[in-house]
Amino acid sequence: MTASVFRFAPSPNGPLHLGHALSALLNADMAAQSGGRMLVRIEDVDITRARPEHERAILDDLDWLGIVYERPVRRQSEHADDYAAALDRLKGLGLVYRSFLSRAEIAEAIRSEEVRSGEPWPRDPDCAPLYPSIDRDRLVQDVAACVAAGQPHAWRLDMAKAIHLAGYLSWQEFGDSLDGPGMMVPADPAAWGDVMLAGKFTPAAYHLAVVVDDALQGVTDVVRGHDLYFATAVHRLLQTLLGFPEPRYHHHRLIVDADGRKLSKSKKSEGLSALRAAGATVADIRRMVGLD
Repeated sequence: MTASVFRFAPSPNGPLHLGHALSALLNADMAAQSGGRMLVRIEDVDITRARPEHERAILDDLDWLGIVYERPVRRQSEHADDYAAALDRLKGLGLVYRSFLSRAEIAEAIRSEEVRSGEPWPRDPDCAPLYPSIDRDRLVQDVAACVAAGQPHAWRLDMAKAIHLAGYLSWQEFGDSLDGPGMMVPADPAAWGDVMLAGKFTPAAYHLAVVVDDALQGVTDVVRGHDLYFATAVHRLLQTLLGFPEPRYHHHRLIVDADGRKLSKSKKSEGLSALRAAGATVADIRRMVGLD
C-alpha cells in the first residue's frame, strides 16, 4: 500500500503565526499517525513578495516546533517549466485566453455594468468581483494586435468551457480523522468565474501552481485552513482537466483574533518567533491552537 503524503505549503512573505502552526502541526500529526510522509513546500512563485529571510524564519520555526519533514523542500520559483507545461496542455484544449485588462480597467468595466443594469456585480466566494468577459470576447485580430504591441497579459481559464469538458465534480472531505470514506462535497467552480492561471509577470497563479505541485509531489492528503474550502472546486476542476489524481481533503478550523478575524500576515498577526522570544514553549503553542 502506498504511504500517504502530506504537505505544509507556506508563502515566504511574512512570519508564521498561530494559524500556520495549527496547519503545520496537523499535517505532521496526521502523517505520523498514518505512517505517511511529511513534505514542506515554499510557495514563492510570486517573487515580488517572497523574501529569503522569511523562508529561513519559516524553516527555523518548523524545526523549533519539532516537525520532521523530507528535504530538500520544493520551491515554486525553481519549477516554472512545470507550470508552463500544464498551462500549455490547457491551451491545447482551448480552455484559456489572454487577459489584458489592468485593475483600473476592470474596476471601470464593473462600475459601468452596475450602472447599466442596476444590479451588483457578481463576486466569488472570497468576495472578489468576477473577471468581466471583455478579454474572453475579444476578436482574434484584436488579441493579435495587443500581443504585437507588446501589451502584457495574464492567462485565464474559460470557466464555462472547462466545466462543460470536465462534467460533474466533487471532492472527499474528511473531519478530524482520515478513517472511513469521508463526505462527498459537490464542487461549484463556476462560482469563481474565469480564474487566473498565470499572471502578467509570474509563471503561475495560486490555483494552477498548487494543483501542479500536489500532483508532482504525489500528495495524497491536503490538510489546510477552511478559508480554502471553496477554492477546492477550482482545484478539482484543474486536476480533472490535467489528468491529475484526486487527493483527499481536510479543511481545518481557523485561528481567529479577539475580533473574530482570521490571523493574517497582512494584519501583522503575532508571529511564532515573537511568541518564542516571549518564552512560549512548543507545548504552549499546541495548547494555544487547541492541540493539547
